[in-house]
Amino acid sequence: MPARSAFRIVFRALFALIATLAAVPTAAQSGLVGRDVPICIAPARPGDTAAAMLRADRRYDCTRAQTSFGAGDFWVRSAPLSTRAWAVRSGSLWQDEATLYIVYGDGVVLSQRMNGHDATRAIRLGAIFERALPAREAPVTRLMWHVRGAANLRGIVLAPHLATARESVRSDMLLGALYSAFGGLCLALLIYNLALWGALRHGFQLAYCAMVAGLMLYAFSSSGAMAWVFPGLENNDRLRINYAMLSIAAVCALAFARSFFGAHVFKGWLARASDIVAALLLVAATALVVLAPWRITLLDHIYAMSFVALIALVPFILWRAWRDRSNYLWIYTISWAAPVVLAGMRAAGNFHLLGWSFLLDNSTILSMTIEATLSSLAIAYRFRLITAERDEAREQEIAARLLADADPLTGLLNRRGFLRSAIGRDRAHLLVLADIDHFKLVNDTLGHDGGDEVLRIVARALRAAAPPDALVARLGGEEFALLIPDRGHDLAADVLARVRTERMPFDISVTVSLGTCHGPIASEDDWKTLYRHADQALFAAKAAGRDRVRHAIAPIAA
Repeated sequence: MPARSAFRIVFRALFALIATLAAVPTAAQSGLVGRDVPICIAPARPGDTAAAMLRADRRYDCTRAQTSFGAGDFWVRSAPLSTRAWAVRSGSLWQDEATLYIVYGDGVVLSQRMNGHDATRAIRLGAIFERALPAREAPVTRLMWHVRGAANLRGIVLAPHLATARESVRSDMLLGALYSAFGGLCLALLIYNLALWGALRHGFQLAYCAMVAGLMLYAFSSSGAMAWVFPGLENNDRLRINYAMLSIAAVCALAFARSFFGAHVFKGWLARASDIVAALLLVAATALVVLAPWRITLLDHIYAMSFVALIALVPFILWRAWRDRSNYLWIYTISWAAPVVLAGMRAAGNFHLLGWSFLLDNSTILSMTIEATLSSLAIAYRFRLITAERDEAREQEIAARLLADADPLTGLLNRRGFLRSAIGRDRAHLLVLADIDHFKLVNDTLGHDGGDEVLRIVARALRAAAPPDALVARLGGEEFALLIPDRGHDLAADVLARVRTERMPFDISVTVSLGTCHGPIASEDDWKTLYRHADQALFAAKAAGRDRVRHAIAPIAA
């Protein structure tokens, strides 16, 4: 496929995908519906009480980034409010327990405790904690959280917002459409490529299916839908699954790249480096899943570094593919551009080089939607190349077989090709053997070039006299053979007449003698019997004066 045409196809598909996902940024950002709630942070101290912390203005810091406080227990207090919002929403985080204190204008303070299981039941789509605020006559004037066991990898109370019931439902509907579209796309790609693998059995198809399955499970956990299906699951365990599935999907993506490009690209140090990166991804995820919350900040940084190592490997893969003139370099570069860039941004977020963003937090799903779709196109493009290579190889094989079965001088079948096509025919056939008379004298008169020309003219005459279904061959030297189903037609007479009318070099006279026999040719023994009788008839024609036909009289037995 020409590069320009291939680019045109891919860009059309990409345009269609972008048009389909035009509402994705809005849908993804819809997890933060409602009004932003400004908050201040105070590290917890022994003996702190909720009543005291509601009044302890000097304890709170409203300027420092949340992540700068490190892990531990905290009080988080909102700025003064006056709202009748239906619920407060905030991002899902790793923490042991959090109690929300709701202060009303009439002085009443209500509390809601949320442990790991409660957190799971409070999760909405987008992995957003949502707590309903009990309705009272008086408005809500302040909110305060007491968070215990906060890992503080992304924050303590992440982007709190006050939302109405309508805003909450709209957020679930928009995010549900986004995640359902991604899940449907992954399911369709998975079924399609598994079906293709059943027929074609290429290793990269299974790697691709494993990657898509990993992405589906990652989306299932990161979206919060897993909490809906398994309400008894602790939220921190859901986060563990989230970490694990993202690493597994990344390892499968690397395995897909290796099998897709082939061993000629991933060889030597690059193969060893990719093995090390894959092992680092799995070890980092396993350590975080098993050991957290112990040294969770360090484990999270190691986990992020494993993805940095994967990103660092990509330029070397592209360079090796470019150096080896891979046909798949351009489409691989296009399909992996978005995941690599956004993975780098997420890694930067892990090291607090970028602030937390709900859209960036969900960017993996968006980028991998593009990647999975374009990788499927890449697979289709590779199949196209494989098909073209197969067809070319088949044509070359056919051409080689024809050359192996053909006489190079006359273009007729040679003895090998003639016997392979002839033997195995059960019904009666007529075999005609033709031999040029006094061919040695022709060679002596015209030279070998002239003799070759006579052989070509006789071959042309045989083809012209034979019916379309006849086998015509040069058995060797000046001996030719014709084989047709026996229909009672005197083919030998037609051949003799045709040769007589051919004009020979320098108008010399050239004649042929012919011997025929008919019978089955189902086996090699049948062929030997048929050939022996036809040859005897040919000898009789020569003995009778040449330039004539003789037919074998003896019946031929199979």
